[in-house]
Amino acid sequence: MATANNSVLKIYASSTDKIGFELLYEKIVVMAKQQGMAGVTVYRGIMGFGPSSNQISSSRFWELTEKLPVVIEIIDRTAAIEKFYTHIEKDLAVQSKGCLVTIHPVEIRLQKAGRK
Repeated sequence: MATANNSVLKIYASSTDKIGFELLYEKIVVMAKQQGMAGVTVYRGIMGFGPSSNQISSSRFWELTEKLPVVIEIIDRTAAIEKFYTHIEKDLAVQSKGCLVTIHPVEIRLQKAGRK
């Protein structure tokens, strides 16, 4: 990948957010794979809140179910990121829970595929 034409798409949401009956982060990862995106990583936070939160969500070892922040991160060519975002924008807009989406240019210094 050339370093000048790449971007990172980040979607900040909650681990319990859903699109229809599917978890938001799982659906986004599957859609990204189907659309041929270069790769996706989902990060689970240990603590956080958003503008519609009544309380701070945090990870505690005694809780059976956890509503925690997640960040879905996709890095690819800027054109591919823009096309993918257009594809998922409606799903994000109609979900009942809030989220934050950012797109930033990114400089790729190394991309090395491993052995299969």
